[in-house]
Amino acid sequence: MVIEGRSGIGYGAMVLSPGMYGEIDDRRGEAALRAALDAGAVMIDTADGYGPDGHNERLVGRALDGRDDVLVATKFGFRIPDGAEAHRFPVNYAFGELAVNCEPKFVRGYAEQSLRGLGVEAIDLYYPHFPDPQVPFEDTVGAVAELVEDGLVRRLGVSNVTAEQLRAAHAVHPVAAVQAQWSMWQAVDPELLAAAKELGVAVVAWSPLGGGFLTGTVEGLGEGDFRHQQERFSGDNLRTNNDRYAPVRAIAAELAVTPGQLALAWLLHRDAQVVPIPGSRTPAHITENLAAAELALDAPTLARIDAALAAFAPVGEGALME
Repeated sequence: MVIEGRSGIGYGAMVLSPGMYGEIDDRRGEAALRAALDAGAVMIDTADGYGPDGHNERLVGRALDGRDDVLVATKFGFRIPDGAEAHRFPVNYAFGELAVNCEPKFVRGYAEQSLRGLGVEAIDLYYPHFPDPQVPFEDTVGAVAELVEDGLVRRLGVSNVTAEQLRAAHAVHPVAAVQAQWSMWQAVDPELLAAAKELGVAVVAWSPLGGGFLTGTVEGLGEGDFRHQQERFSGDNLRTNNDRYAPVRAIAAELAVTPGQLALAWLLHRDAQVVPIPGSRTPAHITENLAAAELALDAPTLARIDAALAAFAPVGEGALME
């Protein structure tokens, strides 16, 4: 990612809240965040909707403990105020729909709540988590732009948008980054990527390891694991997908890197403005992931990877949105 000179790999903190990938305690969560900070993550990504009552933001805030050498990004819209209407929209996961409220009148309150949780004076990068289906996107963006003017937010981001929505937001206020699902097993919208490149907007790739699948280590899921919501992780589908991914794992073995490192390095070679934000709970894995930023892939190797991926047709729905 190129946001004021920052480039490399970030860290996605969603995995550190209960109800995402099974149970976890805050002691382990803070250790994971410290590992990411110490290993040189260029950004920490969180959201007000991760965990109960802003749990994830508070966890990140405690781990930061005043540090200002990393870009902190958070998202809003899911932590709907009491009495406010939930604006629902369909998704491709088993739970079927999500609900947000991004009405401009609530945006300042969301930001102030996040500032308290994170323990910072200003949010480095602030995104509407999803466009609200009942609110003109430009109105939500305009509310964030006011926060930038007032110094509560340093940069505007947009998340889970179309190319058209990115352009509309950028016309209201310069967009620093667009967050989108992108990995070896989930292609990014080429029109969105083209629009980002044209506008000079960084691309933050969420789920860059395919929910952990691309590490080559997922053979089953425990109770309470969020990935039960995805068709690609169901029993038969998971076994089939692991079989089909074997040629990519073999390339990683030849290069003496992990499949996860290869997946992250491959993304970094796709676009000069991309930053993957893998999440992990294990400090050693976090350090391993961030080291992928130093992995150089030459043209013949990239061609071999792309050929293997062309034959890798995952079974089951993988995208959260169409």
